[in-house]
Amino acid sequence: MVNNCANPECAKPLLYLREGRIFVFDITGKTDGAPRRLEHYWLCGPCSEHFIIEREAGSGIRLVPRRAGTGHLHPEVMALAS
Repeated sequence: MVNNCANPECAKPLLYLREGRIFVFDITGKTDGAPRRLEHYWLCGPCSEHFIIEREAGSGIRLVPRRAGTGHLHPEVMALAS
């Protein structure tokens, strides 16, 4: 269950889903036949204006900055998405 903003410097409590952004990652098991598991993360409104969440294999998640002032993804993130 998601309780707080995924930004550790913020950690604002999640009270309503009308603000911010939810990120869902499909976590697959290491063996065939392992049950499918989804992990949910939330960024509050102010944090979601500046960051997105990206999953790194083996090390969890990380915050990735958006391009300043535009709301568009940083060029490094755009390259990863394509």
